[in-house]
Amino acid sequence: MAVTHDAVSPLPRPTDTPAVPEPDKAPGKLIFGLAFAQFGIMLALLTPVTVTLALRVAQIVPEADRGAALGQVLALGAVLAMLGNPVFGALSDRTTSRLGRRRPWLTGGAVATLAGLAIVALGTGVPTLMLGWALAQLGGNAALCAVTACVPDLVPERQRARVSGIVGMTTSLAIVAGSVLANAFHTVMALAFVVPALVGLAGAVCLAVLMKDRPATPGAFAPYSLREFLRSFWVSPRKHPDFAWNFAGRFLVFIGISCVTSYQVYFLMDRLGYGPAEVPGKMTTATIAMVAAVVAGSLLGGVLSDRSGRRKPYVLGSSLVIAAGLALIATAHTFPVFAAAMVVFGFGQGLYLSVDVALAAAVLPNPEESAKDMGVLNVGNAMPQSLVPVIAPVLLATGGGGNYGALFLFGGIACVLGAAAVQFIRSVK
Repeated sequence: MAVTHDAVSPLPRPTDTPAVPEPDKAPGKLIFGLAFAQFGIMLALLTPVTVTLALRVAQIVPEADRGAALGQVLALGAVLAMLGNPVFGALSDRTTSRLGRRRPWLTGGAVATLAGLAIVALGTGVPTLMLGWALAQLGGNAALCAVTACVPDLVPERQRARVSGIVGMTTSLAIVAGSVLANAFHTVMALAFVVPALVGLAGAVCLAVLMKDRPATPGAFAPYSLREFLRSFWVSPRKHPDFAWNFAGRFLVFIGISCVTSYQVYFLMDRLGYGPAEVPGKMTTATIAMVAAVVAGSLLGGVLSDRSGRRKPYVLGSSLVIAAGLALIATAHTFPVFAAAMVVFGFGQGLYLSVDVALAAAVLPNPEESAKDMGVLNVGNAMPQSLVPVIAPVLLATGGGGNYGALFLFGGIACVLGAAAVQFIRSVK
């Protein structure tokens, strides 16, 4: 992949690149490619987060240490994802390859994800798991930043909520598929890691074939120096307050979401009393119910938001529904109650995912830096994955230990604060 380092005039800005006219309508094959790529990459990354990585850690770490070990592995991967998203986005914006500026990162990232998960599958110690998961997270987030940038790049504004809903709901479909695969391959753990990664690679290649891409204009960007590296992580909240409020809202909502995705396996084990062999089946049942709600929320939210031209009310409502789902999970002591709470949680998540990307695309400071700026916003998704494993042990230890109620109520409060933050956005209804 070629990244331009051409000499440029003083203080060059990316706006020197000629703007590409917005298409009249995103073709169906592009929407399919976006959905398949998102599904495959999220299948590769979320199957370990929600099921298989916890089971893999449980295979090689004593029971008393498994929570801390899982936290170490997840936290390292999340930190690298947080750092990698904006950096890969900035490099993608600058890529002058004849293949385009998104394709090399999309396919290369998927290959790296496959390699990293193969290391996790074969590793016999926590350091090896950390190494493999770090590579998988870096590769997966390089691919995801390319997929995410395609929405503002290739989808017209009036379609973005519907397309975001379709693409967003594949994340939850990936969780269901991951649970099914984990259940199918629980006796051959290597396949439970490698098969999802192969699907991710297939999705990335499919989108690379179907999408229209273009290389960056040579000389349109400043060389990628240390200054530009640091700028990859920064969008001025003073100059772009709407972007900053959207980042804050996304960060807080994903704090709540991460409380569930990171600790639902141990919740089933510790509070509901299921053994490791029973967890994949229970996860599949609960997740199928949740995903049905996610699909309903995604489709409903996307259609209503595009028809009304409004984004903020749907983000507000969805964040509050997610908070309600977290509160219900906090009080669950039987599996049926847990499954019902996951339905509420899933419906809110579907509504949120259908509108959040459309809202994000509307507050980007510069369309020519869409991958970099979407990468900065995606830090709001990734950072909670590293913070929650650090905060969770403290919350779980309160009141004598195993306090999942405190953990999930904390997540619910974060979602309510995230809903409030989005209301300060001024440029979007």
